Amino acid sequence: MSVTSTDRIEKSVVLRAPRARVWEALTDARAFGRWFGVELAGPFAPGARVTGRITHKGYEHLPFEITVERMEPERLLSWRWHPNAVDPGVDYSDEPTTLVVFELTDVAEGTQLDVVESGFDGVPLSRRATAYRGNDEGWAQQMVAIERYLSGSA
Repeated sequence: MSVTSTDRIEKSVVLRAPRARVWEALTDARAFGRWFGVELAGPFAPGARVTGRITHKGYEHLPFEITVERMEPERLLSWRWHPNAVDPGVDYSDEPTTLVVFELTDVAEGTQLDVVESGFDGVPLSRRATAYRGNDEGWAQQMVAIERYLSGSA
């Protein structure tokens, strides 16, 4: 019997790169922007509100905003954001955020990156399923994007 959760998305990828290089791709604002598809106005730091704009074709009009929670060098990065906040006419600031956690572990082939986004059950019911679906697809694409970036084929 499998249990399906509507509250969390979990993705993993094994990256053929040393942990230090994966950490840089996750936490250096310029490197992160290249593979994630955003242009950021400031650096990642615990407690920092990092803002910018999305650079994916068709989404350039949308802002990007996260609040960094934790950074444990070469091990864990976490942030909060409003998932799938893609309607420029909607103010999402009163909605609860979801928590995104990136964890790195060494494996024989390189570095395993686990991403978990949780808290979807707090998203208003009117957009919960859309936010979940959008981010589930988005994280699948981002796992491919970071792999390409680290392999030099991005």
